[in-house]
Amino acid sequence: MDNESGSKLPHSIITSPTLATAGLLVLGGGLGTLFRTLGRWPNLDARVPEALALLLAGGVLYLAGVYLVERFSLGAAALLVIVLGALAFRLVLLPHAPALSDDVYRYQWEGRVERRGLNPYTVYPALPGLEQLQDPRHPIKTGPTVSTLYPPLSEIAFAAVRTIPGYKRLFTGLDLATIGVLLGLLAALKQPLHRVLVYAWNPGVIVAFALSGHHDSLAIAALLFSCLFIILRRPKLGISFLALSCLSKFFAGLLLPIFLKRGRAAYAGIFAGIVALAYLPYAGAGRRLFQGLSDFAAGWEGNDSLFRLLRLAGNSKAQAGLVAGVIVLGLVVVALRQRLAPLRSGLFLIAGLLFISPNAFPWYFTWMIPFLCLYPEAPLLLMSVTCVLGYAPVVAYAAGQPYRDSPFIVALEYAPVYVWLAWEGLRALGKAKMETGN
Repeated sequence: MDNESGSKLPHSIITSPTLATAGLLVLGGGLGTLFRTLGRWPNLDARVPEALALLLAGGVLYLAGVYLVERFSLGAAALLVIVLGALAFRLVLLPHAPALSDDVYRYQWEGRVERRGLNPYTVYPALPGLEQLQDPRHPIKTGPTVSTLYPPLSEIAFAAVRTIPGYKRLFTGLDLATIGVLLGLLAALKQPLHRVLVYAWNPGVIVAFALSGHHDSLAIAALLFSCLFIILRRPKLGISFLALSCLSKFFAGLLLPIFLKRGRAAYAGIFAGIVALAYLPYAGAGRRLFQGLSDFAAGWEGNDSLFRLLRLAGNSKAQAGLVAGVIVLGLVVVALRQRLAPLRSGLFLIAGLLFISPNAFPWYFTWMIPFLCLYPEAPLLLMSVTCVLGYAPVVAYAAGQPYRDSPFIVALEYAPVYVWLAWEGLRALGKAKMETGN
């Protein structure tokens, strides 16, 4: 594993730890005030524009914090400020009712299905006879005729908890565990521990788990444990946790070829065995095991960028999906040929997947943010802030209208990032030409 920092931010170190720590305290106080304001609004879905304005303002404070971490030589006091701030931000939002997404109510429904002894891959909320499993205060409005699209480890987690606050506590706890694993990764790679701020203070991350209660933190924590075990030369544990991550959410499967190339091909058997064992209790669903995922892929398109351009070019959704699949496969090949380290591959492949995917909801970007602690690429840091604009359709959805993106908002979200990425690409190309003398 390489020890390079991967930083693309200005990195001239200034030895003023006291001043930098004071700056972090000020920024943390500002972020805490913003999150406390969000937490005081009883019906956040009715105030989405104001919430997005606060989150974007929080993003500015967050980026300032990242800048301080990259530019200053910091000590133990600053690390304590970062860790305690991360905990405080989450505790402020944890008691608030879920907002900006209603996925957590689907988790609750599927947990009830599991505890009833039903196969979640064969039933769905609108199925006659299952009306009593619905929460009358929060009926399932999204995908009521679609069976589960979540893998088995997620289903186990859903069944283990009964209440909405319980889901929020569980997935926020896993989010905090991710911070702990990131500290371990940074220490193992001899990078500044303060870089954990990149994940720990990110407004999109805090909202996704402490406010909305998304379960993606389960997959993220397992994936980072997998990376840590690979770095510590424990490949069997690494491949096992990669399987657990994939059994929580499928995106982690992108890293399987990278892990296998760095280890033994026989480890594919460990991965396949764990996945098969997890699916075994649900095998009665037969071909319907992945029907919900297929229905979601066919019926949903949201907050997408490059995929949207493929559609605008005249392609059907199936044609655009084929092109997107080929591009993702090409990214995997590039990562393998360039012999990118697992963490660098994680950032490269997951960011590429999010940019080409037909669905890139704001909480999906939490998948790539942990890798930015190791490789703080400036355009992707900006993406981690602007992605909250993807919550804009909640305004209409909360009023009973279809969940539809505004092209203008999507352009605001993605255009600055793509311009910056293009600029970085042109600079790298020019530098390469100068080095080769062409």
